Amino acid sequence: MIELPTLEAYLAAQADHAPTAETLLHIARACGEISRAVQLGAVGDHLGVAGVTNVQDEEQKKLDVLADDILGRALGACECVAGYASEEREHAHLTGRSGGVLVLFDPLDGSSNIDVNVSIGTIFSILPAPENETPTTESFLLPGRHQLAAGYAVYGPQTVLVLTVSAEVVAFTQDAAGIWRLTHDRLAVPAETGEFAINMSNERHWAEPIRQYIAGCLQGRDGVRGKDFNMRWVGSMVADVHRIMMRGGIFLYPWDARDPSRPGKLRLLYEAAPMALLIERAGGVAIDGERPLLDVTPTSLHQRVGVVLGSAAEVGHLAA
Repeated sequence: MIELPTLEAYLAAQADHAPTAETLLHIARACGEISRAVQLGAVGDHLGVAGVTNVQDEEQKKLDVLADDILGRALGACECVAGYASEEREHAHLTGRSGGVLVLFDPLDGSSNIDVNVSIGTIFSILPAPENETPTTESFLLPGRHQLAAGYAVYGPQTVLVLTVSAEVVAFTQDAAGIWRLTHDRLAVPAETGEFAINMSNERHWAEPIRQYIAGCLQGRDGVRGKDFNMRWVGSMVADVHRIMMRGGIFLYPWDARDPSRPGKLRLLYEAAPMALLIERAGGVAIDGERPLLDVTPTSLHQRVGVVLGSAAEVGHLAA
């Protein structure tokens, strides 16, 4: 086996980000534990529904509940964490500490894929906590550019942790002993792409600019775009974004007319903002359909938003 640098060694070199680095170690250990639970599946009695709904009015799977509990315990044990909020919980959990960091997370993204053994993952975001006061729910409501770090773990053929602490985006793969090894030291999203990811079953509900964009892709080299595209859609944001990180593409989950008052389906704080930070730092672009996702100021913990992100040239073409 190739001897590669460890996550611990990488974070130890981040001298200016000590509380963030310590928090990331706790998150990484939790993701390793979640990965083992995912791998056990039916053997560990981890498949199927939990019999309850979450604050999003979504039916929770057993692994949703387990992953949320694993991350909650890990962050509660980290002295740097002043509070955390989960997509699965109505309210933020405040530890009573001041200073340090705040953490937001989607414990198990793509949970509709759990029972069919398709890649799922965990998404997380780290924000600064107020310096000299105990945080409140409002302390979490910062635009994405305030993030100190963000990342995701994808539980697929390999368990991979992708994160950004400074200007770069890096990826670690878990080895047979459960150690995170640096396998990609500078991820960069290719500027051009021939792949798009969108749920085509919602086409009749899209706004006209999205319809026109996708129509151009489907026309291929004989159409206005002059090139062929392939469509990819996993139904797990982590899996779709990870593919874009590795080989380029564009991911779209836009506003649609099924609920005109709702700006989108994905959660700004738990999904869109952390992915937007990763994509931007890897050279891509992330927008809500019009403006950069990282500039959107949240007004509530569970705020939803439209999402278009990926290769710079392709997002630029849509936004033009």
